[in-house]
Amino acid sequence: MSLTVAYFAHDLSDPTVNRRIRMLAAGGASVRAIGFRRSSKAAALVEQMGAVDLGCTADGMLARRVHSVSRAFLTVNRHADHVRGADVVLARNLEMLMIAARARKLYAPAATLVYECLDIHRMLLSGRISGTLLRALESTLWQQVDLLLTSSPAFIRNYFVPRSFPAPIRLIENKVLLLGSDYASVNSARPPPGPPWRIGWFGMIRCRKSLEILSAVADAAGGTLEIIIRGRPSGATFPDFRAAVAGLPHVSYGGPYRNPADLPDIYNEVHFSWAIDYYESGQNSTWLLPCRMYEGSLYGAVPLAIKGVETSRWLQQRGAGVILEEPLKQQLVDFFLQLNPMHYTKLVKGMEALPRQDLVIDRADCRELVEAFRHPAMSQFPSTTG
Repeated sequence: MSLTVAYFAHDLSDPTVNRRIRMLAAGGASVRAIGFRRSSKAAALVEQMGAVDLGCTADGMLARRVHSVSRAFLTVNRHADHVRGADVVLARNLEMLMIAARARKLYAPAATLVYECLDIHRMLLSGRISGTLLRALESTLWQQVDLLLTSSPAFIRNYFVPRSFPAPIRLIENKVLLLGSDYASVNSARPPPGPPWRIGWFGMIRCRKSLEILSAVADAAGGTLEIIIRGRPSGATFPDFRAAVAGLPHVSYGGPYRNPADLPDIYNEVHFSWAIDYYESGQNSTWLLPCRMYEGSLYGAVPLAIKGVETSRWLQQRGAGVILEEPLKQQLVDFFLQLNPMHYTKLVKGMEALPRQDLVIDRADCRELVEAFRHPAMSQFPSTTG
């Protein structure tokens, strides 16, 4: 019997939201998407399914987001028909959990409430009164949750377990979703194994320190290293990203890309994938397992990671990737000075040896996720699904 999911999303234009919807549909669920967007274009459809557009918000503009969420919370009755009859109410991020919990209580009281948390916002870790109040609100909402989805074991170890999260937890890593033959060509031609070496920085571009390090190292390399950037820059960090990279030697920005359709092409243009993030160093950036790590590994771009974070632990456990230490600029300069085609080929073979199930979500994983929604009590960390 098909499962109906009312999905409250923080950003209907986010590729990870679209991926979750595709997963649920592939697992046999019917999805009703309800959410905000961080693009100028209204969302009438998401993944070819009808979507309820709650309006536009912006990355980093907390006051504006609080106003938008408060308004949606108070006017949740407008979306009663989209929630009524749902078997599952799924909420992505804390602000959407507020709205989803209220909607579930009013219009689908028998539905399973699932909380999807793929990042821990720095405000939740703050020692200030604002952080204390936000955690108190979060703890109250947690009491209504039947199942948590999160994307890294470090979030569980360092945040949810210490804070005594009361419901079952299911680990769903940010792997590449491949259904049937869609985007399944992962062994396309690689760039020649030699300089200019190319590092790809793809996805959400929000780390100013990464840009400073990469541009400095590329400049010092004098043309033997190129930085290729693709994705969506955070307006909160880079109000005008094109201006920020204009004039930087050996650094190019190619704009946004389609995910997952363009993944093979963009990763096959580079030798290495930048899987380092200082945006919330010591907190979220230290704990997360980014999409670009799985994407680069699948499509042959060797991930670069920094020692001591969850990304480097994941790679070290599998004997893959390049693990660097601080000071990172000098480590990168030394690494590329010593890199030769034989060493690079060995690194690529290490990526090719990774088990496919460590990198890919398939249709069986999708069915398993939907089944977990039917029986949330049977989901418990550690889990290896998707």
